[in-house]
Amino acid sequence: MLFPTFDRSQIQLKPLAEREHLVRLGDLLQPADARDELHDEQVEKVAGVVATAYRGGAQVVLMLGAHVVKCGLSRLVVDLMQRGIVTHVAVNGAVTIHDFELALVGATSESVARYIREGQFGLWQETGRINDAVVQGAREGIGMGEAIGRMIEQEQFPHRDVSILATGFRLRIPVTVHVGIGYDILHEHPNCDGAALGATSYTDFLVFAHTISRLEGGVLLNYGTAVMGPEVFLKALSMARNVAHRRGTQIRVFATAVFDLLTLGGELNDEPPKSDPRYYFRPYKTVLVRTVRDGGLSYYVQGDHRLTMPALYWHVMRLLRAWGLQE
Repeated sequence: MLFPTFDRSQIQLKPLAEREHLVRLGDLLQPADARDELHDEQVEKVAGVVATAYRGGAQVVLMLGAHVVKCGLSRLVVDLMQRGIVTHVAVNGAVTIHDFELALVGATSESVARYIREGQFGLWQETGRINDAVVQGAREGIGMGEAIGRMIEQEQFPHRDVSILATGFRLRIPVTVHVGIGYDILHEHPNCDGAALGATSYTDFLVFAHTISRLEGGVLLNYGTAVMGPEVFLKALSMARNVAHRRGTQIRVFATAVFDLLTLGGELNDEPPKSDPRYYFRPYKTVLVRTVRDGGLSYYVQGDHRLTMPALYWHVMRLLRAWGLQE
């Protein structure tokens, strides 16, 4: 090699018991307590397309950023999976960390400002076990989400009932993990294997692309992921449409929805010009415009996840109960 690399053997890991946690089990919202406190017409419209997709046996894909878990909404996602409403969950690497820690110790999230000052941010012994699951997954040729979910479920973590990954493994619902090297605290650990990360995450990308190949008539929800969600969806859709085109079929009639905090303005059916800063917000141009231009529908819901996801859950369940499809 031309250049020296960092010696990870010198790193000191500490147990999670010594960490101050910012999120605990008591912070997680129970499905029975979900309410619509937002009263946003767009949420009701999205709930309508989700309920319709479920009724028609179509895909309902949920792409998540880590703040959905940190906001205490894991139980809602788990419940939607258990009810068969959400058929695929796609997450970034950070989701796996919070999901794993919640299942293992009933708490997660740390003060970056505090722990980065002493060089302890992210360097916790138990969390590094995720890397062991990934290495084993790579050896077996399975995806990262399946490998981590299997560890949580088979080792019977004490709080695995709130784990999205374990729920996916148990119910055979794909939970795919889409990582970027260097993004996650797991990559600081001495037992991190970059080749295993790449192999298992790429397997998950192919699992995701297979789901997208069956998106016709379904829904894709992009929840708080401004880069991973739009970019992974864009490439998977291109692959799926390439094959569909050669087979004489189409993947164009589906709905997308973006849930985020930014104010985007009024009509969002047209791509903004490059002179407009909104052009560089990928969920707008990719999820709301480009991918649905040939016959799909798109919706944007602005607001805190703590308000938007409970509202969406409440309206979906209201509709399905009214239709006699859920109890």
